[in-house]
Amino acid sequence: VQLQASGGGLVQAGGSLRLSCAASRSISSINYIIWYRQAPGKQRELVAVITSDGSTNYADSVKGRFTISRANAENTVYLQMNSLKPEDTALYYCASGLSKGQGTLVTVSS
Repeated sequence: VQLQASGGGLVQAGGSLRLSCAASRSISSINYIIWYRQAPGKQRELVAVITSDGSTNYADSVKGRFTISRANAENTVYLQMNSLKPEDTALYYCASGLSKGQGTLVTVSS
């Protein structure tokens, strides 16, 4: 499966963005899809994961602010990001197994 992230942009602290991860085929049978991020000079961080049965898990740094969801009919996984902070600034990627698309840049200004 090929995955493509989109929806990044520039937002002020406290604002919201919704990222989309579009798949090249049906995602209903994909066991899990993750969002992770890479900020300059920092280690890659797993942000959120969603499984085929809809179970979710989040990094402590985003719990209560980010929500991952999947729309099987649209072959898309979303990451709703609220109450954004400058430290959320990073390239965001979606991935599943060995499949990873190009990232989308999220910049949060203070």
